[in-house]
Formats: sequence, structure tokens, C-alpha cells
Amino acid sequence: MTSSPPGGASPALAEALAAGPVVLDGGLSNRLESAGYDLGDELWSARLLAERPEAITEAHLAYYEAGASVAITSSYQATFEGFGRHGIGRARAARLLVLSVELAREAARRARAAGAARPLWVAASAGPYGAMLADGSEYRGRYGLSAGELERFHRPRLEVLAAAAPDVLALETVPDAEEGAALVRAVRGLGVPAWLSYTVEGGRTRAGQPLEEAFAPAADADEIIAVGVNCCAPEDVPYAARTAARVTGKPVVVYPNSGESWDPRTHTWTGRSRFGADQVGAWLDAGARLIGGCCRVGPEDIAAIAGAL
Repeated sequence: MTSSPPGGASPALAEALAAGPVVLDGGLSNRLESAGYDLGDELWSARLLAERPEAITEAHLAYYEAGASVAITSSYQATFEGFGRHGIGRARAARLLVLSVELAREAARRARAAGAARPLWVAASAGPYGAMLADGSEYRGRYGLSAGELERFHRPRLEVLAAAAPDVLALETVPDAEEGAALVRAVRGLGVPAWLSYTVEGGRTRAGQPLEEAFAPAADADEIIAVGVNCCAPEDVPYAARTAARVTGKPVVVYPNSGESWDPRTHTWTGRSRFGADQVGAWLDAGARLIGGCCRVGPEDIAAIAGAL
């Protein structure tokens, strides 16, 4: 299953991965914060979909200009339930989800107008159930919900995002193998390919399951074109990438964070950055084909990755 942007401006992402590595963007939130926007509420960057959509377009454009070929939308924390708690009804929430894809498309259009000749793609982000809770549980998993409940939570949002015609759905920062399996089922029949990306610690999911168990449901899912990890420490990437490639036989997506630690109580980062383009070679050797960064990884880091590739 493949898709292309309106007008056929880029080949399908799955075809591109067969030809060589593709550069992802970096952290959207840190780019917005560096531009002066306060993201300290439950909706995080999704709040700007309603309040400052142009800021999101500019953030995407900064990554395209840095050399990224894929922009991940601002819909990570955008859910019907989360918007509802802020007085935004389902109809408007659906429009904001669609807008997240349109803003990234506009950034790609501007990048092409400025001379970018390489293919540019848009990945529609769908964060885990814990992202909607906004209490740090996306780094723990084990929400107390059944697999069926998780699938029913994710499916309506995925249907709206798929209808907006992104190139791929980014099922990202998944902490729990059970939720990963539910997401694989939730994307069936949507007509848009997806990647499945876990957040991990060491050789296990954040919920403590073996990575072999976590990646297994994606192996036979035609909708899933890549598997891997994101929002983890850079040093956790090689083992996870090798495991993903071995278990599924599919291209691997990796976009770790800076290696600093997030404190959900104080909403602050601590420690030092351990992210560097000099690690890209090891990630390629481990099977990575979609390579970028997550939280605290900025345009300068993505430019270095693009240069390394």
C-alpha cells in the first residue's frame, strides 16, 4: 500500500527507502519553543494548530531547509479527547487534525519554491494513548486498557489523518507492545502506509517487554513500511534497530532524542546531549533507513545528519 502527495510531487516513501536512506526532521516542540512559544499545557504543540498555525509551518520549513526530506506533523498530542478537555468539539478537532497535514504540505511547497529539488514527504503523527493523558505515561505504558479499547481510541483519529492524504502515518513514541499491536490493527484498510516506532530503554520497551515481542506484529502487516524507535537515548538505537530489522525484515526508522532526561513533574530536561551525526554510520549498519531526531534535536543536528548521508 502506497500513497503520493497531491500532484505526484514525490515518489512513494516506501519506494524511496528501497533506494537508500531518507532524512527525517528533528524535534518540533523545541523548534517552536526556540521561536518563543510556550508549550507548557496539556495540548503541547497541538495548541498552536488552533492559535498559531503559521508558526508550525515555519518550524517544518526550518527542517526542510536543513536537509530533512520528511516532516512529522504537529498532531502527536492532538486527540478528540484532549481537544475536548479544552472546549474544542469533535468537528473542529477533526479540522485541526487535517490542518496539521496541510501545514506540513505548505512547508514542503515553500521549500520546493525556494529550490529544494529532492523529494519531500509528510508523516502524520499519531502519539500513544499516554500522550493524550499528558502525565508522562507515554514513557511507562500499561494504561490498564484492553487491546480493543486502545484500538478503538486510535482508529477515529487515524481515519481523519489518513483522509488528509499524508504520505505516511507515524505511529510514534509507543511505550508498550500491546499498544503497538493495537495500532497495527488500527491502521488496517486506511489506504495510507505507516511506520511503527517504539520508545525504548535498553533492550526493552518502556513497559518492559522484549523488543522481539514488540516488533513481531508488524512483520506481516502490509500497511507497516518501516519499524523502529524514537524518543530514546541515542545509545539505545543500534540494538533496537538490529532487532527490528531481524524480526520484521523491513526498513528501520530511528529518531532518538538528545539523550537528556525529561522530568514530567517539572517539565524540564536535565543532563547533557549525547546526540551526534557521528553515530549515523552505526545506525545505518544496524539497518536504519529513515534517520532523524526527536526531542531537543534541532535543525543544525538534522543538517549534520543530511551531510553525513
